[in-house]
Amino acid sequence: MKIIRTDDFERAFQKLPKEIQRIYFLQEKRFGANWRDPRLHIKKVQELGYALSFRITRRYRTFFYFQNRETAIFFDIDHRKDIYR
Repeated sequence: MKIIRTDDFERAFQKLPKEIQRIYFLQEKRFGANWRDPRLHIKKVQELGYALSFRITRRYRTFFYFQNRETAIFFDIDHRKDIYR
C-alpha cells in the first residue's frame, strides 16, 4: 500500500509528542502491510463520508481516505478530542 501524507498532515504530525510519533510509525507500518489489521481499529468518520480513521493510541487518530486500491492519502492526525471538530 502506498501512503501519501499531505502537507497539513505533516504540520500536525510535527506538533505531536515524540512518543506518539514513534508509535505512529509502528501503526503506519502495519497499515502498509495490511490496512485491515484489527490493531488499527479502522472506522468511518461520520462527519466526512469519504474519510476513515485509524487508532495510533487510545487518544490519537489519523484520518485518511483511499485515492485508489493501492494508494491511501493521510490528511490529518491529532488527539481524538480535537480531530473530530
